Amino acid sequence: MRRLSDGVEAALHCALALAFLPDGKVLAGKSLAELHGVSESYLLKHLRALTAAGVIDALPGPRGGYRLAREPASITLLDIVEAIDGREPAFVCRELRRRGPRHAKDPCVYKTDCFIKSRMLAAEDAWRDALRAQTLADLVSDGETLISDHNKQAIADFMMKSQR
Repeated sequence: MRRLSDGVEAALHCALALAFLPDGKVLAGKSLAELHGVSESYLLKHLRALTAAGVIDALPGPRGGYRLAREPASITLLDIVEAIDGREPAFVCRELRRRGPRHAKDPCVYKTDCFIKSRMLAAEDAWRDALRAQTLADLVSDGETLISDHNKQAIADFMMKSQR
């Protein structure tokens, strides 16, 4: 429905990686950046946003790092999208229907919301509902069946080596 920032993709991949950590373990931001081939400074901005939204926890210190704040089944894809891109609606009605030279300027003439606005916001609500209905646990399940055995092993090896 709308163009999501690149940070959403990075955040989804990081949350998925953190879902595979054993209890009590964390991954450093540097390790998450290396795993996904992005710069650490770029990724840290998004990890801070996920932390502020309560999706992940940030543990400070030399042995610190990141872990999920909740179980994967309780983290929706919408939680992650909104942590990165915000909760503001994608469509903002500027009331163009009132601007033209032949349009009524009196707000009382417009007894209902703009019907274009109503349809756009309804579509966005459906999009948000679809993201709310999918969880990080769904991505974990997808990964278990859709990631090749070779890549699963490579990721598992990296995670084992990098976890703290």
